[in-house]
Amino acid sequence: MLSYLARRLTESLIVLAIMSFVIFALLGLMPGDPIDIMIFSDPEMTPEDAARLRALYGLDRPITDRYLTWLGAALQGDFGYSRLYNQPTLDILLPRLGNTIILMGLSLFLALLIALPAGIYAATRPQSLTDHAINLLAFAGISVPPFWLAILLIILFAVTLGWLPAGGMGDGRDFWADLRFLVLPVLALTIATVGGIVRFMRAAAIEALRQDYVRTARAKGLSGRQVVVGHVLRNAMIPVATILALQMGNLFSGALITETIFAYLGMGKTIYDSVVGNDFNVALVGLLFATLTTLLANLLADLAYTWLDPRISYQ
Repeated sequence: MLSYLARRLTESLIVLAIMSFVIFALLGLMPGDPIDIMIFSDPEMTPEDAARLRALYGLDRPITDRYLTWLGAALQGDFGYSRLYNQPTLDILLPRLGNTIILMGLSLFLALLIALPAGIYAATRPQSLTDHAINLLAFAGISVPPFWLAILLIILFAVTLGWLPAGGMGDGRDFWADLRFLVLPVLALTIATVGGIVRFMRAAAIEALRQDYVRTARAKGLSGRQVVVGHVLRNAMIPVATILALQMGNLFSGALITETIFAYLGMGKTIYDSVVGNDFNVALVGLLFATLTTLLANLLADLAYTWLDPRISYQ
């Protein structure tokens, strides 16, 4: 197991290094740079001043030289400063990463709490009215665009009913007051996530119910609940674990849209603001955090296989 973990961590570091160059190159090829913004804000700046500033900040150098300079500083813990916030990049991103982890964690927990029982229930009653109703709701959740769903929730609960705030975050002094700001973004992400998990859980459970070990368990006299909990659920979770790992990227992108609409200060909104505001360092490190999240989710899914099915071994 230790050798497998070492190999996977090495592979993850290689992927992260490749992605860091790709993201750096794509951001570097975007039109405009901080010097162009300074030129627009200061009409008295001459072309000679702009050329001198580009040389000072290394913006006139090839993209590979600029990347190697950034990588050398990053390996020493220096990820640069934010142009928009005038603070070190990590001082901006780490608190907002915590906010996104809370948002995504609550959404994923609620989605699993709803999707796993619903998928199992539908699988044990195929082609029934309940099965069709669960499938219809799942397809509706998958089909609704996250931004449109977020706007509908704001109109209903914030504008029409006035029960919840339309956006923003609390001040951190009152937990229950701050919790009200999380309700709508968590609800929007949960609805957008739960439908896909229900569909995969239903399909995996139906496949598990057809296996010989389920017929054997029933022949031994086990009740339907014992068969589902003791045999079907654990085996059906193996493909679902894979899907959950792959959906971490989708959940993060959904959080980007949700955080932007609800003005929630998380990683998604910060990345969006940094790209729009040409805040190069924050955008780069934020996107690398998103890449790292997906890599870790896939690693955790692989480790979960050995717990779900003892026959799987990484020795």
